[in-house]
Amino acid sequence: MKVSIEEITKEQEEEILIKCHEVDDEIHEIVDKLNTKNLIMIGYHNEIVHRIKLSDIFYFEAVDGKVFMYCQDNVFEVKHKLYELEELCKRNNYFRASKSTILNIAKISSIHPSISGRFEAVLNNGERVVISRQYVPVLKTMLGL
Repeated sequence: MKVSIEEITKEQEEEILIKCHEVDDEIHEIVDKLNTKNLIMIGYHNEIVHRIKLSDIFYFEAVDGKVFMYCQDNVFEVKHKLYELEELCKRNNYFRASKSTILNIAKISSIHPSISGRFEAVLNNGERVVISRQYVPVLKTMLGL
């Protein structure tokens, strides 16, 4: 595959053009990754509104009727419901890890089996997240196992 990059002036609009023989899963994955970099979530912390890139979010968790997004060092409240986030993020390296958690697979540093068929994921920031046994097959599929 040939890759070309052309520098343009500031007045011109940036554009990515993909020329392919067939639009397959790999092409869709490339497009999804490009779109993920631009997707921004709105988070609230101490009554201040923050714009967070979707790719910077480690996981979403529902607790006591509220939904939070966890990043490297901070936690933000989100106004979306978990099922809305699942739909929004499903093609962007995110998967449902439990009834109350949606996890970014790109932020997992290691995974190991836990008790009762569950798995435990260690994230890049050192946090540990339990993956319920009913969602383990989804994880294995995303990892190509």
